[in-house]
Amino acid sequence: MGSITLDKVEKWFGEVQVIKGVDLEIADGEFIVFVGPSGCGKSTLLRMIGGLEDISRGALMIDGADKTAAPPSRRGLAMVFQSYALYPHMSVGENMGFSLKTAGAPKAEIEAKVAEAARVLKLEPYLDRRPKALSGGQRQRVAIGRSIVRDPTAFLFDEPLSNLDAALRVEMRYEIAKLHKTLQRTMIYVTHDQVEAMTLADRIVVLEFGTIAQVGTPRELYENPANLFVATFIGSPKMNILDCKTGDGQFSVPGGRSGAYGGDHPAVKLGIRPEHIGIGAEGEGVLDATVDVLEYLGADTYLIVDAGAAGKITVRTDGDTPVREGDRIGLVAPQERLRFFDADGLSVRAG
Repeated sequence: MGSITLDKVEKWFGEVQVIKGVDLEIADGEFIVFVGPSGCGKSTLLRMIGGLEDISRGALMIDGADKTAAPPSRRGLAMVFQSYALYPHMSVGENMGFSLKTAGAPKAEIEAKVAEAARVLKLEPYLDRRPKALSGGQRQRVAIGRSIVRDPTAFLFDEPLSNLDAALRVEMRYEIAKLHKTLQRTMIYVTHDQVEAMTLADRIVVLEFGTIAQVGTPRELYENPANLFVATFIGSPKMNILDCKTGDGQFSVPGGRSGAYGGDHPAVKLGIRPEHIGIGAEGEGVLDATVDVLEYLGADTYLIVDAGAAGKITVRTDGDTPVREGDRIGLVAPQERLRFFDADGLSVRAG
């Protein structure tokens, strides 16, 4: 079992509070990803779960047992860091089995667990090599294998792919996703890369200045952000945010045409994803705009358009779009794709 509960957890460094009363339930076998901008507290929160940082207030429960004050060795967790921290004079097999050896485990048990971890991670051909003879991705797999042999309750990953190049990051994302399916263990993963978060997570925890801005599946966060922070943080390119006014069952944006609004209270911001904006003839849709920049990316093309008083807007369209820089177009925004936010930045239910 690997359920983890955070109950009103706080972290203070002197007079500075960096984690501000976090409540979170993590189910056994769940893959949870912490994301947020630099300084939001995601690595600190992970280290608090792992026991590398004290919990100032609140409680941590692992499988129903209070582990708030327990040392790291008594929590049954394994951490994988962005630094591989492998012993250069040891072979891959010796690195993976070192923690068991220092714990006094029998040689036969160490060999069996190292062999099984190597099988899962496809490291069997490399067990006799030294770390310097491995690629970055292989070294990271060895670091993960070192955790697997300990048979932990849960795995904690602290930006494990940040030292790898783009191609290796893609490869290792795939390996970690497969590992989760194979082991079926709880995994908590910290990253600033939202692609990693969206592709790996069962649920994403978005952190903002030491608090949880929203928890949900990748689809929930992408399609129904709880506030402006989540709306603009999740998604690449980010959601377009426009000023708007609402009243009498209508909304309007600066320099644009009105549309139907069924929100339960007034909104001051309108959000729409770049791929949800259709291209029409001038005079169609919510706004007219001039195409400023065209970014061709193969399957997709990003249009940066100037919508006058409404500002710059990003439109994601097909790679073979006939639109060119300087064209005047209409921006068509389907009602069901619009998201509205109030003066506090909170999402407004639009009917």
